[in-house]
Amino acid sequence: MKSVELFAGAGGLAMGCEIAGFEHLAVVEWDKWACDTVRENQKRGYPLVEGWNLHEGDVRGFDWSSIPEGIELLAGGPPCQPFSIGGKHGAYDDRRDMFPATVEILRKLKPKAFIVENVKGLTRAAFANYYQYILLQLEFPELPRRASEEWHDHLSRLQTERTSGKRKGKGNTYNVVATLVNAADFGVPQKRERVFMVGFRDDLGVEWSFPEQTHSYDALLHSQWVTGEYWERHSLKMPPVPAKLQSRVSKLQNDFLPMEYAPWMTVRDAIADLPDPQTARSVTVSNHVFQGGARMYPGHTGSPYDLPAKTLKAGDHGVPGGENMLVKENGEVRYFTVRESARIQTFPDGFRFHGSWTETMRQLGNAVPVLLAQKVAASVAEKLAVAEILRLQKISKRVVRSA
Repeated sequence: MKSVELFAGAGGLAMGCEIAGFEHLAVVEWDKWACDTVRENQKRGYPLVEGWNLHEGDVRGFDWSSIPEGIELLAGGPPCQPFSIGGKHGAYDDRRDMFPATVEILRKLKPKAFIVENVKGLTRAAFANYYQYILLQLEFPELPRRASEEWHDHLSRLQTERTSGKRKGKGNTYNVVATLVNAADFGVPQKRERVFMVGFRDDLGVEWSFPEQTHSYDALLHSQWVTGEYWERHSLKMPPVPAKLQSRVSKLQNDFLPMEYAPWMTVRDAIADLPDPQTARSVTVSNHVFQGGARMYPGHTGSPYDLPAKTLKAGDHGVPGGENMLVKENGEVRYFTVRESARIQTFPDGFRFHGSWTETMRQLGNAVPVLLAQKVAASVAEKLAVAEILRLQKISKRVVRSA
């Protein structure tokens, strides 16, 4: 199945799509450092990225006529700064808003499906109307904004079109599902909330819902404080139950019910087998180098070992909340190494990051966890495969009847 990747960064979403069975005809990213990471892995022959047609530059400058119409998938995460909690919240007034460019490419390529990912901040009340506007543009890419039209006037026109239902079922609109998810609920060792906007061309007749949750916090607490399996697995003695968890753990102990989900994955699960970069005499693991300077102060705390990490962010020393730090068992803090951060983002160990610690942490903070991307893309690929089988069956029946 053919696909195109926009705003690829270091390739988290693109790699997840690749694992799910999509073949990228173009992978577009403007940032030199992120492109250097992909190029370095291509030179090494890393299989997931080796065949990518990487284009360093603005998506608006790419020759989209070189990509055939009707490919299976368009995927990408437009820059999140206009909507992120840490950004300036400019939304439609922010020149970095790449949703208009995304819709333009969707209109040109007419893919069978798309996956668009962005930050939770996009769903905030302050952006409610613009969020609806984005979703309606994705639903009706064939109705672009007019030259003299304000975005809210375009929104009204799209709302009218949607309620009329005139364009539905003709293959020029998309059935769009938007879902806010926590990556930890899907096996990623990180509490990372993101919104996924997934659409299927309406002539395909696809019925799709977001993949079901596979992991939970209660299952983690059960394995830690009821069965003790978590500590046994890590060859550790079970510590006392923290006071703030007593009532919740007691309820889990009294329920006597099997856990519906697997336990959330923790920082310890992700990095326990890596040597301590601060004390190891020599480190042979790529991108696993100690970075000094971490410190804790009010409002700037790191991630504990035995929970999923806080959301990794695109920064280093000045990241609010200390999300890029690990709280060691003695209470001290240190920065996550690049390799530890890559583990937390579920990048495979064979994939190496290029650039300084600051640059690589920025790449990782902007990335989609590979595992989450794979699960979403696999569910889309399955529906597209079924739709194609049904299409061929219909053709076969018509041929038989006409024979």
